[in-house]
Amino acid sequence: MTAEFRIVIEKERIHYLSEAEIGRGDRIIYWMQRSQRAEENHALEYAVAEANRLSLPLVVHFCIDPAYPAAPDRAYRFMLEGLKETAERLKARKILFLPTIGDPIRNIPQGAEDAALVISDRGYLRHERNWRQEIAKRLTCPLIEVETETVVPVRAASLKEEWSAATLRKKITPQIPEYLHTIDEGVLKKNALKIDTPEFAITDIDGVLKKIGLFEPKNPLVADGGRYEAMKRLQAFTGSTIQYYSTQRNDPGKEVTSGLSPYLHFGQISPVEVARAVSGKPGSSAFLEELIVRRELAINFVWYNSRYDLFDGLPDWPKKTLQKHAGDEREYLYTDDELRRAETHDPYWNAAQKEMLLCGRMHNYMRMYWGKKILEWSDTPESGYDRAIVLNDEYELDGRDPNGYTGVAWCFGKHDRPWKERPIFGMVRYMNANGLKRKGDIQGYQERIEEIWKLSIAGDLIVDHR
Repeated sequence: MTAEFRIVIEKERIHYLSEAEIGRGDRIIYWMQRSQRAEENHALEYAVAEANRLSLPLVVHFCIDPAYPAAPDRAYRFMLEGLKETAERLKARKILFLPTIGDPIRNIPQGAEDAALVISDRGYLRHERNWRQEIAKRLTCPLIEVETETVVPVRAASLKEEWSAATLRKKITPQIPEYLHTIDEGVLKKNALKIDTPEFAITDIDGVLKKIGLFEPKNPLVADGGRYEAMKRLQAFTGSTIQYYSTQRNDPGKEVTSGLSPYLHFGQISPVEVARAVSGKPGSSAFLEELIVRRELAINFVWYNSRYDLFDGLPDWPKKTLQKHAGDEREYLYTDDELRRAETHDPYWNAAQKEMLLCGRMHNYMRMYWGKKILEWSDTPESGYDRAIVLNDEYELDGRDPNGYTGVAWCFGKHDRPWKERPIFGMVRYMNANGLKRKGDIQGYQERIEEIWKLSIAGDLIVDHR
């Protein structure tokens, strides 16, 4: 590519968060938060184009926030593994990567004192949106947000909270081809590496973790973070596994999923490039339904419903039916600690919880069963909802994510329909162990997880996340 490149970013991805005039600063800043990659990143390429238009160097700021809500040690390590790769790739493009430790609301305005313009990617959760709103108020230059973590931008897909996948699917499907094109990678005219800044050793991951007060050692059972690993998984999935996805993805005894969820969560791979890579492959229709319709239904939920992580954020019908049955007798009730340590009577649920404790993930189908049983084993539906949110956020690599919040909400009736009324669940869909057996080799799944559990240093892995 030459420095004169054509940037193609749909106008629906670009959002002006302030009315300030472009400043007289000596640099453009891209505040990288949600999209932690140097490839297929609309926000980064928009920033490169603006830097070239204004003949300024580009600096990428990243805030490592030790107080990020509910983030476990393993999530920080996974993120830093990805950022190490991103920093190397940015350097090769003559873009300065400048990580700091602290609160973005404080760090970004301070770092932007010499900026003519600040670009950010788009975050969908409550605190991410608040960060951007507060930072926009404190900057003396414009803040432009570029959405790059959806195939179809959230407001282009729908202007309201959707009732179900069916209602969103009708709106989003015709638009998908418009947003699947590749994005040109720009060449920066001004070398930002000449800017004199304090050295920050992002390459020393253990050192950075210690700086922010985290000391959990590398767990070999938890996936490695970073774009290289994400692309390796994508290639393996599209090369052979995807052909089994539509028929075997709900069998806990088989692993035919892509494994890309944590990489999408940290923005280490683009959903657009994943969609392009799988399109046309055998089994791709079922996967694209999950990647685009279901994933972006989750984004729609958290974008339009500010109570996405609360029982009160559910539709009226599941709230009413669950509250009607809140006083029903429960055969089993477990404490928070018993759930956390996978000490229930149900060997399949225990296996799912242990997989999450050990590996920071859980088989996709088991996540639904897991959430349904927490509802069944809690003294109130409200407490069950809260417990599922806490456990998912604290142990899953892809916790603290629209998909996670929507997955818990689904277990309590969100994006579903009323079913036959029964104790505890009311008209909310029920799941039991017999259903797991019909789906596939649940016994094999349980035995495999138990064997890993026995071989691991389990006692060290199930303590609190900090």
